[in-house]
Amino acid sequence: MNEYTIIDNNLYTNYTYLYDVLDYTLEHEKVKNAIFSVIFVDEDQIQEINREYRHIDRVTDVISFAFEDNEDMVYNEQCRVLGDIYVCIPKMISQAKEYAHSEERELSFLCVHGLLHLLGYDHMNKEEEKVMFALQELILDAKNITR
Repeated sequence: MNEYTIIDNNLYTNYTYLYDVLDYTLEHEKVKNAIFSVIFVDEDQIQEINREYRHIDRVTDVISFAFEDNEDMVYNEQCRVLGDIYVCIPKMISQAKEYAHSEERELSFLCVHGLLHLLGYDHMNKEEEKVMFALQELILDAKNITR
């Protein structure tokens, strides 16, 4: 059984559909017995996180901390502790407008993107990007969350 928490910090309340999207992503990737969190933050918080951990002093839309990437952590073989996904709600809203699609689409995209990072996907080169972005689209299309 997978367990995850969405911490909205009173920044956004219309996200009940995310549970279905995240459940489907885990099911699609055959992930069982995993724990992670999705945390909604504002622009100041995401910029501070980005500056402190990535040494990039600017606002971004989503940051994932994949705990399984940390070799110093001790893991329980019965349960995967995947990590945390931070989503900047003001950035998500502005990107939805910029890309001319719904906030549901943008928030779902960012959360799936973050979860795939927790599961080991990346986009550091063109081939990885092609695989990861195709998978994101496949998941969102399967849940009927289209542009």
